[in-house]
Amino acid sequence: MDTPVVHRRHFLIGAAGVAVASTVPGMGGLAFAQEAIGTQAPTTPLPDYASWKKPEAMIVHTELTLETRRPFIGTSSVVPSNILFVRNNLEPPDSAIVADADAWEVAFEGVAQPRTMTVRELKQLGIATVPTVLQCSGNGRGLFDHEASGSPWLTGAAGCVVWSGVPLRAVVDALGGVAEGARFVTNTGGEVIPEGIDANEVLVERSVPIENVDTIILAWEMNGEPVPLAHGGPLRVIVPGYYGVNNVKYVKRIAFTEAESEADIQQTGYRVRPVGESGAPDQPSMWQMKVKSWVTHPVVETPSGPIQIHGVAFGGINPVQRVEVSTDDGQSWQEAQLLDPDLGRYAWRSFVLPVELPSGTYSITSRATDSEGNVQEQTTEPNHRGYDYSGWDRLAVEVTVL
Repeated sequence: MDTPVVHRRHFLIGAAGVAVASTVPGMGGLAFAQEAIGTQAPTTPLPDYASWKKPEAMIVHTELTLETRRPFIGTSSVVPSNILFVRNNLEPPDSAIVADADAWEVAFEGVAQPRTMTVRELKQLGIATVPTVLQCSGNGRGLFDHEASGSPWLTGAAGCVVWSGVPLRAVVDALGGVAEGARFVTNTGGEVIPEGIDANEVLVERSVPIENVDTIILAWEMNGEPVPLAHGGPLRVIVPGYYGVNNVKYVKRIAFTEAESEADIQQTGYRVRPVGESGAPDQPSMWQMKVKSWVTHPVVETPSGPIQIHGVAFGGINPVQRVEVSTDDGQSWQEAQLLDPDLGRYAWRSFVLPVELPSGTYSITSRATDSEGNVQEQTTEPNHRGYDYSGWDRLAVEVTVL
């Protein structure tokens, strides 16, 4: 098998503060790299529904996709809401739905006592708080060699968020339990379907295995505040450890079903397959996340002497056990220190490795190991849609020590 081409990302800041990078296939060239690492305001204005975001922290790919620039992820466990990435499959509903969030209604089907409940009623059934990593399936798409449809995310389509809401198990118990034969939890979003289109072509409806009924929450609060429209308010399904597409926004229907959703987003979309192959129901679905980490500082240049290399790591459905850092393109590794309080198995952990490096250029990267012994992969095999590049090779950055 041919040795994969390793992208070298060498970012230098000149006197005028302009980031420079070599052109990389699938990244949109120099201009994209400048926005990815730089701290300048976006060339495209923030969309109205996300106008409260911090402009200098965001890359605006489209009206529906906003990425967090890599250097803006700090060393605390939780990513502030105003720099968290945004990914929508359809235009968000009218903002009026969050004006009276407690009145939002959700239909429950496939239970002994099917009914519709408001958020106000759900709040009476219980509450749980779950810190989780929220990550778009396409995070890292810009690191593949082939050009895949969708935004060329690098690392910024991910963040660790604290969600609060009612456990789905509490709702199920209140409605008499799950109907016999159910194998999936199928969640339907409340976006408006454009006229003249087959609903299944665009409907945001995802099914996950029913085993998740004991971990799913229906969240009305994000990082201590009501879930904003940009992130799925008034109510969002949170499936801890699963890729973002399964965390359905504006949820209006939750059904326990024998089969997966018939929507294209489930049947053929978000399926991992070879480049050039069409999506099909028998291919792996983008459900559980992989173990992954990357360095967030330094990413451009740094003075010589003592240097604090830090970044983030998570294990998907398992907690992170260990993180190692390399300053020589993976030839040798040093174990990093995990920071922060441990927020649980689904959260990410910040890490740090103090080093002293003389002047020169270094390829710095990290690799994580979860509690089950799964080690972050060195490289990610190409897949048609460019889903979740997790290889430590191309997540590396080349840093100039002055």
